[in-house]
Amino acid sequence: MTVKRIGVIGGGQLAWMMAKAAQRLGFDLIIQTPQKNDPAVSIATEVIFAPIDDKAATIELADHCDVITFENEFIDLEGLKPLEKRGVRFCPSLKVMTLLVDKYRQRSYLQHIGLPVPKFTTLENLSSFNFSFPIVLKVRRHGYDGQGTFIIKTPEELEITAKNLEGKEVMVEEFVPFERELAVMAARSVTGEIAVYPLVETYQSNQVCRWVLVSGDISTEVQKEVKQIAINLLTRLEVVGILGIELFLTPQNQVLVNEIAPRTHNSGHYTLDACKISQFEMQLRALSGLPLDSTELNCLGAVMINLLGYEHSRQNYLEKRQKLSEISCSHVHWYGKTNIRPGRKIGHVTVLLEKNEITSSSKIRRQHLLEIAQKVESIWYSQ
Repeated sequence: MTVKRIGVIGGGQLAWMMAKAAQRLGFDLIIQTPQKNDPAVSIATEVIFAPIDDKAATIELADHCDVITFENEFIDLEGLKPLEKRGVRFCPSLKVMTLLVDKYRQRSYLQHIGLPVPKFTTLENLSSFNFSFPIVLKVRRHGYDGQGTFIIKTPEELEITAKNLEGKEVMVEEFVPFERELAVMAARSVTGEIAVYPLVETYQSNQVCRWVLVSGDISTEVQKEVKQIAINLLTRLEVVGILGIELFLTPQNQVLVNEIAPRTHNSGHYTLDACKISQFEMQLRALSGLPLDSTELNCLGAVMINLLGYEHSRQNYLEKRQKLSEISCSHVHWYGKTNIRPGRKIGHVTVLLEKNEITSSSKIRRQHLLEIAQKVESIWYSQ
């Protein structure tokens, strides 16, 4: 099947960055999104203005496209199943989405196929769960960027939080005292070809990603283990598309799979500037059957820093963006959002280490990248 027109459910910054990749590859990108000021509206080939769970709008989207992919997980899976039965092609498939968008179902599947995961249960079965505080509560669906995740330190906190979450399905897991949080992007094409990007380190604050380091300062053994985890997962699920895989690395050097995102992901934004093929182009290549090509870095290392809202405003922060662009080898990506609020992702900055800039150890590269991240944040969050 020849793919020329690609539909996307969602029109945020991920679709915006995907639309740029679609232009380079010569695809038409048609999006379904509710707001006229959503980031991808300005660049998509066509726009269907409707909520992303509007089934009638998705039927219209399907009539205009060869294949439909997703920008987020806020979708009505049951409403889409009749479309898939009548021949509409979704990538990833609705079977894959069903397994992955529910955190408890996802974790159960990962455990079933033998991947290492933290201990977990449901809130209803907590009494039979051998645990000690702290523990982690996660809303099973629609939790992202710190929403729906709670670190519980005492029985009193547990009682209050459980009451506040009454009526919602909740997963409970052990708190992992990790040494580092890791992530990897991996894609599988319609032909079965698999591509795995470099393993990166992420830093979260209040369950929101602040920055991503691409330093190579992770042992070869861990890198190989994570790559095999990614390959096993993609193969078993028969994924067509790209996955973001988040992991914990414990002080004992044990790797545990934390969460899977069935789409492009914040931890892969560095690929826009640091790799020959970005995660967004890789997703399009995977679902269209084009060769996946190389995931290698085009630089010695990189750091990606999220620009998070820190106030309620409608500013465009031109002066700060100019200062950020003056940092050597920096790339500023501004999403064009007009409604700024604390914690909202409104852009990101990637800074590259050129191959002739630093030739010393990965630990020194990592420290240098951390200093760059601190410099970017000091500019961005200065009042």
